[in-house]
Amino acid sequence: MAVRRKVGIAVDFSPCSREALRWASENLVKEGDHLILISVQPSSNYEQGAAQLWQATGSPLIPLMEFSDPSITKKYGVKPDAETLSILNTVSHQNGIEVMAKIYWGDAGLKICEAIADVPLNCLIMGSRGLTGLKRALLGSVSRYVVNHAVCPVAIVKDSHQSHR
Repeated sequence: MAVRRKVGIAVDFSPCSREALRWASENLVKEGDHLILISVQPSSNYEQGAAQLWQATGSPLIPLMEFSDPSITKKYGVKPDAETLSILNTVSHQNGIEVMAKIYWGDAGLKICEAIADVPLNCLIMGSRGLTGLKRALLGSVSRYVVNHAVCPVAIVKDSHQSHR
């Protein structure tokens, strides 16, 4: 019996995270894998719904069917976009991949690294916003933090639609 890999995708429902999801679904995940979406919400969302219950450990793993239900995702303070859900449904149905989501609250870099160990993930894919120079120095880089602190392989997917800066 083949080992079922747990492939993580860090998502914030931005164009660059959709690009990372699309890349992983076309190039990495294969039948029998588990695709685990990792979403980190700002700490300010602690007060909303189920977030208070799960702030220390992150949410339980949420199956794709429930993650597609706005009444359920609202409890966790997330709003997955239609395009992301479409990609997930396609990869799930066409490729026989089990899709789950796990929501965290707090610092994105820290929580993504925590998720890698908690789930645990075999690898992580994430998008890069492509910040350069001063913006990166002021805002920091979640992808750089994760690459330097993760306990599994990490692939960074650049948004192919970004203009060159």
